[in-house]
Amino acid sequence: MSESVTLSFARLTAAPKGVLIVLTDETLAFGAQTQKLLKGADAAITRAFDAERYKGKAWSTIDLLAPAGLDAPRLVVISVGKAGELKPADFLKLGGVAAGKIPSSAREATVVLDLPGAKIGPESASEVALGIRLRTYTFDRYKTKKKDDTERGALAVTLLVSDEAGTKRAVTAADAVGDGVLFARDLVNEPANVLDPPEFARRAEEHLSSVGVEIEVLDDAGLARAGMHALLGVGQGSIKESRVVIMRWNGGPAGEPPVAFIGKGVTFDTGGISIKPAAGMEDMKGDMGGAACVTGLLYALAARKAKVNAVGLIGLVENMPDGAAQRPGDIVTSLSGQTIEIINTDAEGRLVLSDVLWYAKEQFKPKFMIDLATLTGAILVALGSEYAGLFSNDDTLSERLTKSGQETGERVWRMPLGPEYDKLVDSKFADMKNTGGRHAGSITAAQFLQRFVDKTPWAHLDIAGTAMSSPASDINKSWGSGWGVRLLNQLVKDHYEG
Repeated sequence: MSESVTLSFARLTAAPKGVLIVLTDETLAFGAQTQKLLKGADAAITRAFDAERYKGKAWSTIDLLAPAGLDAPRLVVISVGKAGELKPADFLKLGGVAAGKIPSSAREATVVLDLPGAKIGPESASEVALGIRLRTYTFDRYKTKKKDDTERGALAVTLLVSDEAGTKRAVTAADAVGDGVLFARDLVNEPANVLDPPEFARRAEEHLSSVGVEIEVLDDAGLARAGMHALLGVGQGSIKESRVVIMRWNGGPAGEPPVAFIGKGVTFDTGGISIKPAAGMEDMKGDMGGAACVTGLLYALAARKAKVNAVGLIGLVENMPDGAAQRPGDIVTSLSGQTIEIINTDAEGRLVLSDVLWYAKEQFKPKFMIDLATLTGAILVALGSEYAGLFSNDDTLSERLTKSGQETGERVWRMPLGPEYDKLVDSKFADMKNTGGRHAGSITAAQFLQRFVDKTPWAHLDIAGTAMSSPASDINKSWGSGWGVRLLNQLVKDHYEG
C-alpha cells in the first residue's frame, strides 16, 4: 500500500499553503472566511465563472492557475450544490473530489471547509478527511520505478475547520475506519502467490493483535478435528493448507452475545476440476473480498474502541485442480452433519461458508450473523456493481443494513428467499447439492447458506460486483475497494454499541 498523503487540521483563520481549494454552493456564494481569503482575487474569479459559464452544479469544479490577486499557485472551486441538504456520504465524496483536483506535482494543499449558511462540524470534517485518504490510496508495492511524472509524490493537505479540537477527536474514529478499509484493499490487491491461506492468517493475526483483537487460527488438522469437511474439501487440491481465523473484539459488557461477521476467503479460485475459462482468471485473486472486509472491519472496531462484542470468522482456502482435488459427484459431510453433493467444484464459496456459519452459530450464539462473499456472477447480472445483493431471514436486520448502506454509500438491495427455491438445491443422493443450476443462481446460493443458520438472525451479502474490479469512484481508484467495512461499521455504530 502507498498512502502518500499527510493530513493536518487548523482553524479557518489560518494561512493556507499550496493549492487552495474552496467551496461554494448552487448560488456561487462563498462562506465568510472564504470571502476574506479570496479578497483581491474577486475579479479573476468572476471572469473565470463567466468564461466557463459556471453554474454551481453539485460537484462541478473550476480551476484557476496562479490567479491574480491571490498568493496561491492554483485555486480550485468546488460546488456542493444545495449546502443545506448535504448528507454524511456527501462529505466523504467531497474529500474524494477535492483530492482528485490536486495535481500530482503539488506537495501542499489547503481545503477550506467553509460554506455560506451551513456550518461544517467535526463529524462532517472527519468524513472529508477520510474521503481524501481513500481517494489517494494506491497499491504500488510491486512497482520498482515510476512510469512518469503523473504518479503522486508525498502530499501534505491541511483542512481549515471551524472546530479544530473537535475535528481532531472525530478524525481518530474516522482514521480507524479508514485503516480498516485500506487494510482490506491491500489484502484484495495482493497476488495469490503472495497471499495464500497461511499468509492471510498470519497477516490478520499480526495486524489485529496490535489493536487488542484476540486471534485463534485453525489449521488443517484443527479443521479436521472440528469436522469442517465441506471447507476442507475445497482446499484439498492445493498444496497450501486451509485456515479458519477467529477474531474476537470484546468491547461490550462481559457475557453479552457478540455480533458475528463471516467472510469467504478463497485466496485463488481456479474453479477446481470444473475449471474456469482462462480469460479473466487473474481476477480470482480477489475471491477473498469477503474475508478481507471482515478482517478490516474487526480492525476498525478495535482501533476505535467500539463498545460492542464482535467476532469475525474467515474461511481461507485455495481452490486448485490436481489429483487430490474433489470431483463433481463427490459427497461431503459438513460440520452441521448435513451432506452435500458436489455438482460443480466452482460453486466452492458456499461450501466454505456453510461450515464457518455453523461454527459461528454453535460456538458464539451471536445476536446476528452477516456473511460477505464474492459468491456468484449472477449477482452482477442482477445488480451490476452499484449494489451488493442482500438476502436475509430477518426484516429488522435487513432494514438496518439498507439504512446503513444509504448513509455510507455502500448500498445493498434486498433479494428474495423462499422455500420454492429449495427444490433447486435438493439432491437425489445427499441432503443437498452445491448448485441449483443457471436460473436464480444468486438466490439458490443464498438458499443453500440458509440451511446452516437455523433461527439465528442472518444476512448474506453477495459482493461479487462491489469488492473487486468495481468501477472507479470519487473515493476509490483501486482495483480492490475494501467494500463493506464502512457499511458494517455504521451498522454496529448506529444499532449495536452500548
